[in-house]
Amino acid sequence: MALQHAASGDVIKVQDGMDLSHFSSIALAKTDEQELIRMVLPKDKRVPEHHVPGEVTMLCLQGEVAVEAGGGSQVLRAGQMMYLNGGVGHALHALQDSLLLRTILLVG
Repeated sequence: MALQHAASGDVIKVQDGMDLSHFSSIALAKTDEQELIRMVLPKDKRVPEHHVPGEVTMLCLQGEVAVEAGGGSQVLRAGQMMYLNGGVGHALHALQDSLLLRTILLVG
């Protein structure tokens, strides 16, 4: 059964006391122009370097995640957000059990 994405005007539950000790990534909503993803990263989980053509934002809701991008590394903490231009390679490393909300702008 395919995942049901949220529709325009739907309330989306992003943070619901979930177990952050298991990796999961789920697309909450997707349109022709953007994709909204909830990503759970348990402590020490690494996401290898990757890139997408469109611009990316990452909002840290819980925990701490090291983001390696553009030849440097910065720590993203709860309540902080990062923006990356399209095509910028980036890798993630969870320093704590973490919850991110990612938005990817899709380009045609």
